[in-house]
Amino acid sequence: MRIDARGLGVGRRLLQEAERHARRSGAEVLRLETNKALTQAVGLYRRSGYVEVAAFSDEPYADHWFEKALR
Repeated sequence: MRIDARGLGVGRRLLQEAERHARRSGAEVLRLETNKALTQAVGLYRRSGYVEVAAFSDEPYADHWFEKALR
């Protein structure tokens, strides 16, 4: 059985929780990477205030690198 969670805000809530955890841990910047096929993730990151930056890893499957200041 397949359950579709699209449109329920699960990704947005997970991203918000990751940001909360990073802030509590003292991080000033959160960096994310994703693959070009994950267009909804790219959109979510942009809508959430992440900006695309130069590659910061050599992950072979990453096409986009993002960061957001957490201050």
